[in-house]
Amino acid sequence: MEHGTRVKNKKATVRCFVNCGDVGNMSTILIILFLISYLILAKIRLDWAVMFLIAALPSYLIRFSVFSIPFTLLEAMILISFIIWLIANLRQIINNLKLKIKLLKNPKSEIRNPKSERYPFDIEIILLLIISFIAVAVAGFSDSALGIWKAYFFEPVLVFILVMNLPLPPSLLRRGNEKECRYNILEKILWPLAISALAVSVFAIYQKFTGAFIFNELWAAEETRRVTSFFGYPNAVGLYLGPLVLIFIGWLSHQIYAIKRRVISYKLLVISFIIIISVFSIYFAKSEGALIGVAAGIAIFGLFADRRIRWAMITLIFVAGLGIIMSQPVRNYTFKKITLTDLSGEIRKQQWKETWQMMTHCGDTRFCAITRFIFGTGLANYKEAVLPYHQEGIFFNKDNDPDFRRKIVIFDDQYRAEHWQPVEIYLYPHNIFLNFWTELGLAGMLLFLWVFIKFWIIGFKIIGNWKLEIGNLNTVKEKYIVLGLLCSMIAITIHGLVDVPYFKNDLAVMFFILIAIIGLINLNNKKLCSAKKQ
Repeated sequence: MEHGTRVKNKKATVRCFVNCGDVGNMSTILIILFLISYLILAKIRLDWAVMFLIAALPSYLIRFSVFSIPFTLLEAMILISFIIWLIANLRQIINNLKLKIKLLKNPKSEIRNPKSERYPFDIEIILLLIISFIAVAVAGFSDSALGIWKAYFFEPVLVFILVMNLPLPPSLLRRGNEKECRYNILEKILWPLAISALAVSVFAIYQKFTGAFIFNELWAAEETRRVTSFFGYPNAVGLYLGPLVLIFIGWLSHQIYAIKRRVISYKLLVISFIIIISVFSIYFAKSEGALIGVAAGIAIFGLFADRRIRWAMITLIFVAGLGIIMSQPVRNYTFKKITLTDLSGEIRKQQWKETWQMMTHCGDTRFCAITRFIFGTGLANYKEAVLPYHQEGIFFNKDNDPDFRRKIVIFDDQYRAEHWQPVEIYLYPHNIFLNFWTELGLAGMLLFLWVFIKFWIIGFKIIGNWKLEIGNLNTVKEKYIVLGLLCSMIAITIHGLVDVPYFKNDLAVMFFILIAIIGLINLNNKKLCSAKKQ
């Protein structure tokens, strides 16, 4: 996986240093001009700058150095936007801090600042920054660990703050329509994500039909083609687009629900088109984990939607289940995927076995093992830590031979060589729980688990029980968007069981954008509920 200090595919990455020739100098000039333009945009319209930043999440692939410190274009835009926001709101932030200090000294005080509100997930975010920085210390404050902390934790939190404070255009503020203002903020986040998904998908489909810009010979070959879009590997397409597909389905459902007359608007057409080509892109990338995650998310979305969709989804699930049972090839394929007995599944199980051994055994002392179990390996230290426990390969039963295990032992070297599958050491264990455990320690894993649970709790509280209308107030108009968000996090979790859905620049920022969206909707609905009670 890529971060601010590592390059996975040099051909797909721009790298600029002080002395790097004419091509590097030209790239440096273009980057400087772009960042100056972005600074001007952020100064004039910060909301547009943040929208551009969200649309350009894959721009982390463009890398450069400032005084030998590695940066990505995405990181530069995040820092510029946040500094502009901080300068503009510095006085209010200082006043809020002073007020909070007074309240801490005198909790019974009735002084309150109506403009000062707690961020959702504020305690969790503070704990995450502390735990992740401890993980940097565990890794010995290495350059790679600091780079990952900067790109995967610190800067995504800055984006969270920016999204939570997205300014509204003056025209809407003058009209004072709270419902319109509320939905405008959501669309300021959703449209950039849609543009980003569109760009990634269009390039992926172009690769599918041309084979161009796929730098791995196996993936580029027509018979075994797997698209990569702007990224360095196919699964990155699924990791990026999978959650977005579910969000867009919720957004599309909201648009249909919001239209009183049954007319086809341009928004419906555009969102539908983006959903379709995104799914095709995931399919062309052959990202099975993403496809399963999206399918599960769609199923859950259908089950929690209105009554007609619910019964249609139940029927579809029943028919699909019947088809799997009736078709032996499909049944065998499904069984292998569920039991992880195909090649990729066997490789994953070997990774997890090595990771467990590494996390529970450390040197010859019990203290070392306990320390590793609690604190993990530290950021960017997994490959080095797992090396002593790594097995260079596995024997894979590619022919489904029922007597495979006996033959591996008693047959000749040729038979064993034919069934030998080399296994490399990856950057992460490719399991969402093991990823967080190894990088952040036990506390980090439990914290992220709680964030996921809290996300779902907040979401289901917002949408309530639609059938009984428990907690489903008429003020909640974004219930389909919220349901899409919940399903997107489910897709992330399911895909994450066999992959790395967080430790990547764009995915880390996207994760905090999802957290911010659910937080914004929750805060707005709390305000409306309080206003109605008064």
